[in-house]
Amino acid sequence: MTQRVLIIATNGFEQSELTGPRDRLRKDGYEVIVASPESGKIKGWDQDDWGDEVDVDLTLDEVSTGDYHALVLPGGQINPDILRINDTAVGLIREFANAGKPVAAICHAPWLLTEADLVRGKTVTSWPSVRRDLANAGANVVDREVVVDGNIITSRNPDDIPAFASAVNEALQKAAEPADA
Repeated sequence: MTQRVLIIATNGFEQSELTGPRDRLRKDGYEVIVASPESGKIKGWDQDDWGDEVDVDLTLDEVSTGDYHALVLPGGQINPDILRINDTAVGLIREFANAGKPVAAICHAPWLLTEADLVRGKTVTSWPSVRRDLANAGANVVDREVVVDGNIITSRNPDDIPAFASAVNEALQKAAEPADA
């Protein structure tokens, strides 16, 4: 059975932080589904202006965490700021984490981990302007391209996408191993 990865995003996601991991994970053989509060299409932010649209496969209300093996949260300043006040999005993030599934957040997306109360006692990284929020929420904040602490995976910025996608891939491979391996 092909492992399934859910990406949660809304308008204003950082273009490369959705499409980079999505494309890499698809290339690696995973089925990747995009969910959003709204149906249809969502528009990315590409560095300093609006970017491309991405098709939404499901609305957040249609998502069941049991159908997925991992969650990816792209950053951008707008996207996580909107999603962190969406109770359904925050609830889904918490459900993935509580189920022990990989939850990967890049750039500003660790704001969502803070909102879901998932960083207390964890070592994480993020975009520089989010780091104080993470520390105030009880995280040990470091400046590395990717940090894996249990099932929480974080990265700093678009330059880190290769390491970020590799860490998600490794977590999915580890989760697929038989328990006695």
